[in-house]
Amino acid sequence: FHRIKRLPPYVFAEVNRLKQDARAAGADIIDFGMGNPDGATPQHIVDKLVEAVQDPRSHRYSASKGIPGLRKAQAKYYDRRFGVKLNPETEIVATLGSKEGFANMAQAITAPGDVVLVPNPTYPIHAFGFIISGGVIRHLPVEPDDHFIEALDRAMNFSVPKPVALVLNYPSNPTAKVASLDFYKDVVKYARKNNLILLSDLAYSEVFFDGNPPPSILEVEGAKDVAVEFTSLSKTYSMPGWRMGFAVGNERLIGALARVKSYLDYGAFTPIQVAATAALNGDQSCVSEMRALYQ
Repeated sequence: FHRIKRLPPYVFAEVNRLKQDARAAGADIIDFGMGNPDGATPQHIVDKLVEAVQDPRSHRYSASKGIPGLRKAQAKYYDRRFGVKLNPETEIVATLGSKEGFANMAQAITAPGDVVLVPNPTYPIHAFGFIISGGVIRHLPVEPDDHFIEALDRAMNFSVPKPVALVLNYPSNPTAKVASLDFYKDVVKYARKNNLILLSDLAYSEVFFDGNPPPSILEVEGAKDVAVEFTSLSKTYSMPGWRMGFAVGNERLIGALARVKSYLDYGAFTPIQVAATAALNGDQSCVSEMRALYQ
């Protein structure tokens, strides 16, 4: 199969196989593989899930772009956390985690042979979402500094065809590098000048230890002209298996993602979306507790 030939074995699947073999041989394994939170999901979120699942109406097909209350809750989160105003109807899509969001955004915007700029090292879906979609990957360094802009400029000038999109991931997985707002300003300015789509993965927005929360690229004036940002509830609320995330930002790009998703899924199970709404709107002390636990 054409697409399978372009995909090496998934790294975490290989690590899981090695762990399984070692455990079967009696080894005591400490898992430094996939970042899989083992803390309990906060009780008020679980309670809301239990409450919602008792309603037979919640067992019907859901909405692929997310129920209205959930999208409104995400808009409120961006307002209080970043000071960014979002239209829940046109600038927010609920995704099955940021990973699915990235993959389906790649399907929405990538034509065969399109060049996409991806940091190296990076989380696998940042590159392979576009490879699966028929794109071509060109790697950039991960350091958020002046040299990054120089490397970006070289990639734009010496890639044929011209790159169509740039993936950013700060706080970075796996390097933990954090970008400043000034860095985002430079990248947004460059992207607007060169008609470059920006895809920012902010899955670790709440995992910080120095009292200096990482910014959102959407805080930059004009960022919505070129950027979509992905967030996730997995780490913030210890909800990795719930598969709940968001894509927010540029209306045209969000519309393209919503159209692709409308063909592929009916969204997360409605009680999960209701519980995710409770997570975003409820007491946030659990986020501080998560942060202290990781520190």
